[in-house]
Amino acid sequence: MAHKTITISEEAYNALAKVKGEKESFTDVILRIARKKGSGNLLDYVRSLQPDEELARTLEEIVQERKKISLPAPQF
Repeated sequence: MAHKTITISEEAYNALAKVKGEKESFTDVILRIARKKGSGNLLDYVRSLQPDEELARTLEEIVQERKKISLPAPQF
């Protein structure tokens, strides 16, 4: 397989490194993200991420706040 060299910012490199699995190459990460981008499924994207305690806490806070919101039932 042919190889290409690309230049990316340090920020982009760090973002890729953060989601890269232990036995995954950067090529694998880029292909995984590129495939996911077209699907538009947020849940699949979140599942593709490495476990992240801060993200988990934030999502839990969002869920709890949404439970507090009560919208009136529509009257037809």
